[in-house]
Amino acid sequence: MLALALIQAPSSGAVDPLIMNVLMFGGVIAVFYFMIIRPQQKRAKEHKKLLSGIKKGEAVVTSSGIHGTVHEVDETSITVTIATNTHVKFDKSAVASVLPK
Repeated sequence: MLALALIQAPSSGAVDPLIMNVLMFGGVIAVFYFMIIRPQQKRAKEHKKLLSGIKKGEAVVTSSGIHGTVHEVDETSITVTIATNTHVKFDKSAVASVLPK
């Protein structure tokens, strides 16, 4: 009698396991997109805008922590004055932030 009860067909309300797996996988992808990928793209866009707006005379901080004033701006690099008559050339991507005046 117990064997017959176990063999019975599942009720019509049962959800296909394949559909559940696809929904769970889609949920994980959505979480990764909104929690990791999208914010990272937003920060990259803001940093690119910051780099394109650098002008001579602005105070900047490099990713290595060097503070200085922009002396010269090229297409891909900047020259930063870190002390009197001391100029150091960096890639634009090395600029971490522009300090307010």
